[in-house]
Amino acid sequence: MNAMGTEYYGFREHPFQMTPDARFFFASTIHRRAYAHLMFGLAQREGFVVITGEVGAGKTTLIERLCGELSTLNFAIARVVTTRITENDLLSLVADAFGAPAEGNKATLLRGITAALHAGATGQRRHLLIVDEAQGLPESALEELRMLSNITNGEKALLQTVLLGQPQLRRTLARPSLDQLRQRVLASYHLGSLSREETRDYVLHRMRAVGWDGHPAWQDGTLDLVHRFTDGIPRRVNRLCSRVLLGGALEQSAELTVPMVEATAMELEDDLGHTADPGAVGTAVALAPAAASSDAIRQLTERLDALDRRTKNYDALVSRILHLLADVSGHRAT
Repeated sequence: MNAMGTEYYGFREHPFQMTPDARFFFASTIHRRAYAHLMFGLAQREGFVVITGEVGAGKTTLIERLCGELSTLNFAIARVVTTRITENDLLSLVADAFGAPAEGNKATLLRGITAALHAGATGQRRHLLIVDEAQGLPESALEELRMLSNITNGEKALLQTVLLGQPQLRRTLARPSLDQLRQRVLASYHLGSLSREETRDYVLHRMRAVGWDGHPAWQDGTLDLVHRFTDGIPRRVNRLCSRVLLGGALEQSAELTVPMVEATAMELEDDLGHTADPGAVGTAVALAPAAASSDAIRQLTERLDALDRRTKNYDALVSRILHLLADVSGHRAT
């Protein structure tokens, strides 16, 4: 959808932009659960948290929201987007992200990272490393991340790591050779696709966020078709709806119709390609059990396991963990 479409329908901005933006975060059931697992893992102050999902499932938007939440706490957050890089290249990126010298051999890089982590801990800061597109990392690079998790200040871990990746990351982590890293995964979740109802709510949520007042209207059945053609993958929904809105603006139509969606989907079919199982749902992946670090965290573990599927309970859990993080961040160990 170009500027003409945005202006024609009176939107403040593009409702279906492809760039992840926390302002458009849609708290679907699966994304709420993923966020609860993410916050639960962070509350344990050590080890790894793993979030996987298909391309366009919303992993990066989830992390954008996380960084916004943690910005009010005492966190030093480093974000690294990887492709297929060596372990030394990864260490160089991590060093640079935490403000340490990014040149030199492996020993020099490790000394710099260790010094940066200790310096931050002296200032009561927690360090969080977020590695995106982690499915491209070789085992040697993943092993270096595990070794970084060994850096401590007494009994306190100085670094936590979030690994984001496509489904093949889970297959990689399941290899016997990565058993030691897998044992340090404290929380893991796989983002599936949106349901038909949530696809509808997602589309309307994004449109309302930019000032939609019901113009243009969606004809009955159109948003069910959007789900069918996109399998509920948010980025694919964005792409299809963006083109449908553009077509509606070009035709100066006050209603987005079933034929419009069908015709647009057919045009995009070759580009969209084959999708994953549309019935897939978010899954908590128990890569390895881990003992909680305190009575409070153990209680949260029990609560997480006991939660039913009502969204409001996940909201309450996230709120509780945020309060816990605020209490322990830079003040006392949990």
